[in-house]
Amino acid sequence: MQRATRPRLLRLRFLRHGLLALMMSHLLAGAAAAEKDLQLPRFASLRYDPVNLRTGPGDRYPVEWVYHRKGLPVEIIAQYDVWRRIRDWQGTEGWVHQRLVTATRTVIVDGTQRMLHAGPNSATPAVARLDPGVIARLIECEGAWCQIEVRDIKGWLTRGEVWGVYSDEVVK
Repeated sequence: MQRATRPRLLRLRFLRHGLLALMMSHLLAGAAAAEKDLQLPRFASLRYDPVNLRTGPGDRYPVEWVYHRKGLPVEIIAQYDVWRRIRDWQGTEGWVHQRLVTATRTVIVDGTQRMLHAGPNSATPAVARLDPGVIARLIECEGAWCQIEVRDIKGWLTRGEVWGVYSDEVVK
């Protein structure tokens, strides 16, 4: 057997890296195209803490607000290139980069203190009390009720007691 010469090894390495780069670009392009096909408006949540909310779709626009709550539910109401126009539960709107939001579904407890029920019925026992502003992971919605999870405690609230899910949306 012959030993591979250095130029041949370099060519093979460049070929391998080139193929890898080509495959990654196709994957990223496919993901971007798939996201463009998603329905508007839709709910998402903040991926990081902090997140800068800008007045327009680009880094050149000033920061209007800074969010410090990872997982905060937001509604994506418009898209421009890699920028998403979002609305929070208090009605504040602005632009964030797409990598700052995730499709992970969360909700925020709205109004007053709420009783988290063991089942999708107000007659079931309460498993916890949730203060307004508590962020929970959305598991599913069944009719008027949504199952959520807060710090390993699962339970049910009505759709009207949270913000982050549409009144007619099916969540499984």
